[in-house]
Amino acid sequence: MGGPCHYGDAVEDEVGVGPWQGEWPSDERYDPELLTHGDRRNVVDRYRYWSLEAIVADLDTRRHPFHVAIENWAHDLNIGSVVRTANAFLAAEVHIVGNRRWNRRGAMVTDRYQHVRHHPTVDELLAWASSAGIPVLGVDNLPGSVPLEGYPLPRACVLLFGQESVGLSDEARAAAVDVLHIAQFGSTRSINAGAAAAIAMHAWIAQHAGPSPV
Repeated sequence: MGGPCHYGDAVEDEVGVGPWQGEWPSDERYDPELLTHGDRRNVVDRYRYWSLEAIVADLDTRRHPFHVAIENWAHDLNIGSVVRTANAFLAAEVHIVGNRRWNRRGAMVTDRYQHVRHHPTVDELLAWASSAGIPVLGVDNLPGSVPLEGYPLPRACVLLFGQESVGLSDEARAAAVDVLHIAQFGSTRSINAGAAAAIAMHAWIAQHAGPSPV
């Protein structure tokens, strides 16, 4: 039941499933509107016909203890992609540092299912992390940074990324327990923040998460 899996953003016009056939389920997690008209959302099959609230509640029972933070001083277009990937890897929260407004297009509506928190300044992110007892790790290819590959990522941590093109702010670099870099082998100086965030999140998954349930 459900449409094909796509790794790109382009999907067919007709995805998901049509109206429920047969007797309706009695489980209160099912949405009568979706049962009546079909479920064309980009969700995995286990959540077909569930209400938004029911899906978020279920995700909240098994979110991973890592957080992702990204500095947003110039309305970075990569933030939507970071949110989408954080949803895919079931991060606890995404933290937007700086401007409150961010480009949601790349999130592909996954921000409805992913907790997103705003901090006006790096100091406020750090205060939150300190109160929660969670270390902050920067990710940037800076002099003195250490390889992400093989680094023992804590189960509970904040992976902090800088603004596209300029990287981590000086304040963020100074506050990070460590700054990690991703190994590169080609001619480009850096990869974009959305790609770097995806790699770092998957590194956490490889170290700490069990098999995917979906």
